[in-house]
Parts: sequence; C-alpha cells; structure tokens
Amino acid sequence: MKHLAAVNKYFWKYKSRLIFGIIFIILSNYFRILSPQVSGYVVDKVTKAIKLKNGLPIVNKPRNINYDILVKQLINWVEDGNVSFGNTIVLSGITLLVLALLGGFFMFLMRQTIIVMSRHIEYDQKNEVYQHYQKLDIAFYKTHSTGDLMNRISEDIGRVRMYTGPAVMYVINLSATIAFSVYFMIKENAELTMYVLAPLPILTITIYTVNTIIHKKSEKIQSLLSGLTTTAQESYSGIRVIKSFVQEGAMMRFFKENSNLYKKNAIGLAKVEAIYFPSMALLIGVSTLLTISIGGWYHYSHHLPEVSAGTITEFVIYVNLLTFPVTALGWTASMIQRAAASQKRLNEFLQTVPTVSDNHCVPIPTINGDIEFNNVSFTYPHTGIKAITNFNLTIKEGQKVLIIGRTGSGKSTLAQLLLRFYNPSQGNIKIGGHPLISIPLSQLRNGISYVPQDVFLFSDTVSNNIGFGMASMPNQESIEQAAKFASIHNEIMNFDKQYETMIGERGVTLSGGQKQRIAIARSLIKNPEVVVFDDCLSAVDAKTESEIINNFYQYLENKTAIVITHRIFSTFRFDNIIVLDGGSIIEQGTHEDLIRLNGYYAELYRLQLTRNEPIEV
Repeated sequence: MKHLAAVNKYFWKYKSRLIFGIIFIILSNYFRILSPQVSGYVVDKVTKAIKLKNGLPIVNKPRNINYDILVKQLINWVEDGNVSFGNTIVLSGITLLVLALLGGFFMFLMRQTIIVMSRHIEYDQKNEVYQHYQKLDIAFYKTHSTGDLMNRISEDIGRVRMYTGPAVMYVINLSATIAFSVYFMIKENAELTMYVLAPLPILTITIYTVNTIIHKKSEKIQSLLSGLTTTAQESYSGIRVIKSFVQEGAMMRFFKENSNLYKKNAIGLAKVEAIYFPSMALLIGVSTLLTISIGGWYHYSHHLPEVSAGTITEFVIYVNLLTFPVTALGWTASMIQRAAASQKRLNEFLQTVPTVSDNHCVPIPTINGDIEFNNVSFTYPHTGIKAITNFNLTIKEGQKVLIIGRTGSGKSTLAQLLLRFYNPSQGNIKIGGHPLISIPLSQLRNGISYVPQDVFLFSDTVSNNIGFGMASMPNQESIEQAAKFASIHNEIMNFDKQYETMIGERGVTLSGGQKQRIAIARSLIKNPEVVVFDDCLSAVDAKTESEIINNFYQYLENKTAIVITHRIFSTFRFDNIIVLDGGSIIEQGTHEDLIRLNGYYAELYRLQLTRNEPIEV
C-alpha cells in the first residue's frame, strides 16, 4: 500500500469530487438502510393482524425507539392517525419505493463523482509518466525495452485507475454500509448481532491470507505481461527481418512460450481470487442461517421478547444488504493489490533521475558555432565500453569538419556528447564559450541540427516529417526548399499525394536513401547555427550524393558543420579532417595535409579511388 501513496496528490487535486462522492455514498447507504426498518415494522403489523384474526395471544411490542428518526416519524404518524391496515401497507410500499429511488439517485451521483474523478487522475498520470519518459536520458532507453515502457503507461496506469475509482468507491461504500447496518443491528439487539456477525473474523483471516498471495502473483504477472508486450512489439517492428530469414515459426514458438507462461500465472491468480467469492457466499449464508435459527428460537421461546418476526426480517435484510459489499471486499482487495503492484512499477521509473538534466542551467543569448572539446573521455555506463579517450578539438564558427574512422572508433559518440545525450565521463565541452552543462537542453538542441545514423520517421505525412523539429508548422515553400537541398523534392512530387503522402511506420514505405534525405531535409529546415551529419548519406547513390554535397556549399556557407562518415568527400572542401581510432585522434589536417602525410587517410583515399566506390573503414 505504501506505493499507492504516490497518487495521494491526485486525490488532493480533485478533493472536491472526492468529498462530494463520499457524501453521496453516505446518503445512498442511509436511504437504503431505512428499508429493513420499514419492512420490519410492516411484518410486525401483519403478524399482529393475523394473530388478532385467529384469536391468538399478542405480545404488544412498544413502538421501536431504536429505529431511525425518519422511520419513527412514519410509525408515529401511522399509529397516531389510526391509519387503516390496508392503507398502512400501501403507504409502507410507497415509502420503500421512494427510499429505493433516493438510494439509486445518490448512487448515480456517487459514480458521477468518484468514477469521473478516476478518469481525470488516469489522464493526469499518463501525462506525468509520458512527460517523465521524455526527460529520461538515452542511457535509460538502452537498458529498457519499448514494450515494457508501453505496458507501464497503459496497463499499469489502467490498474491504478481501478484503485482511484472503483476500489475507493467500494471501500467507502463498504464502510458506510457496514457502519449503518451494524449500528442499527446493535441498537435493535446486541446479542443477536453478535451471533450474526460471528463469521466476520474468519472472513478477515481469509482476506489477509489471500491478499498476500495476490500481491506477489500480481507483481509477477505484470512483469510477464511487459515481456510479452516487448516480444510482440519487436516482432512487429522487425517483421521484415523475420520474414527474410523465414523465422515466423521460431518467433511464434517463442511468443507461445511467453504467452503460455503468462497464461499459467494469470490462471493461477484467477484461481486464488476465485476463493473469495464462494467464501463470501458461504459466510453470508451462515450469517443468514444464524439470523433465522437463533432469532426464531428467541421469538418462539420468548427468551428475548423484543425479538419479533419483524426483527428477524430486519436482520435478514441487513445481512443481505451486506452481501454485495462483503462479497466485493475480495474483489476490491484484489484491485488494490494489483494497483499497488502496478504503482510500484510506475514509481521505479518516476523516481529514476535522469543523468542529463537542466538543473542549474541558465539560457544564453545565442548558440554559435565555436565548439571546444577539452580532454574529453567517455565510457558507456551500460556496457563499460570506453568510446572516447582524452579527446581535444577546437572548431571555429563557420568551419566545416569531417570526422572519419573505423566502426567503433567513437565518431557517433562525439555527436551524442555534443547534443548532451550523455555527459562526458571526464573533461568538458563548450559551445560559444559556454559549458554544455550550463545551457538548457532545449536551447542547445534547438541550436543544433542532427541527422543520426539510424534515421527515424514518424507514421505521418512527408510534410509533417520534414517540419517536425519546428515550433510551428512551416509554410509549404520552406518545406519544399529544404527538400530540394536534400535532393528529395523531385521524388516526393512523384508520390501519389506528394507532400501529403503518408509514410508507414518508421518510413517502411520508403527506400533507405529516401528516408535519409527526408531526415536531412528535416534538419535543414531548422536553419540552425550548427549542423551534425552522422553518416547520413550511407544509403544514397553516388550521383545523388554529389547533388546533396553541392547543395551543402550554399546551405552551409556561414554555418558550422560536422560531418561524420565512412566516406571521403574529396569534392567538398573541409577546413579540418579528423581521423579517429580507438576514441583518439590519430591524424588531423586538411585533405592536402593528410595526403602529404601519407598515412591512414591517404591509404584510404587511394583505395577509394581505385575501387571508385564508397569505402567503409
């Protein structure tokens, strides 16, 4: 239960709905609890009439001062007004109908306040979780699966809603029903009440034992469900790989194994929960049996003269009024236990503090292209791989820098450090003379356009994908201009709906080169001071590559550009070329300088000329 304390802030936010909901629950139960008293009075009235007709002795029971004040007023009005027997029955029937309508009306208002409140809480909680997801750093996403994240924001929050709505409503309703019923039962006859409620301690022990089991099983089931969701999500995303390797059968078997494990645990939980309902029904039946048998014996033997047929009727109705709340006790306890298990999973993420944050950051006037890497080293926290070692580099505003090196040499890591996806393990990075850690993330990333290796497009129109990074949707002219710079405009115009063509999930309807060029257009339309291209032309043919590079001359004229690649772009004049190996600079200089050096870069250049094709290094 301690995990559910995290949602108390929402109860406080919607306290007016909660307070009114509690009031409506109390009123609903109050009017329902008067019915047994009216019914008891009517039964006594009928019993007395039958005995008078048959000439049997009558034990005159005094007007019951233990009834509620409204019922006593009704009885006094009937008795003092000498209302006929027939009219008394009709009046009592009308009274029972009115009480039922009033109870139902306030029950309607109860659901309109409590259940609607839970929907508001669900909305707020999903927004809170989603917002927190966006604050978490890249390292977090490398160690947590998408399926698990999706399950927590959907399934887990759904279960917490069952606590903030139905469970809270039933707990309050249960408390009110039991309080009213037990109060009037004790007021009517304490001794008979003791016998009737004798099964309750057994009920308490049963609930406690089963709840402990349910809590443990709920946690395991939620974990298994996350794994199942992850398996399905990865299968859908990687369907082309699965089909190309003819692994549909193997993936189906794997999914079946996970699904079967989830099914077994879910069935196990259902079996445990199933203990509640027959147990509740049995205990309620025992209470009813005790009421009739003991109450009947008291009435017959005159051991307790105040126990009449009407009293037995009242107690039977009280017990039946308790049937649903007590039966729902197990269901409610199960909902609360499941919600606690789900909230615990949510708290794990909500309490995760991102290693990269805006704390103590102050906005700077502007982002310019002066970049400094000062003795930077970086080790990936989730693998322990040291990607960058003692890296030093100064880039002046407006310079064009090419970073080249073997796979795993640390090229992409530099780009990610520049955008503060990670913080350096050692050293610092400055832009415009300001340390990155002192600049708000939104300002830093708005000032840099980044095209990563792994291009991601959204299931949206071409136009919206290109304008994605803008605060407001750019005009069509700007979108088309960016597409022309990226040499994708002509191909877009050949699409069925041109710029309004819907792109499939992750751009599945496009070729690799088309996806890369749309991603380039997305970065160019921002018109930033710094541009970082991370191997973003790997899927582009030589002719298109040449067109894009020629366009870059115009676009990048006064901008700082960092191009990370496996290729040597000899047609583009870079101010500085960096050759990386093992996270350190092994060669540095202009194209001519490196050719004269006759080292790694010169060898790679000659090899590329010989093959007349892109070379991976």
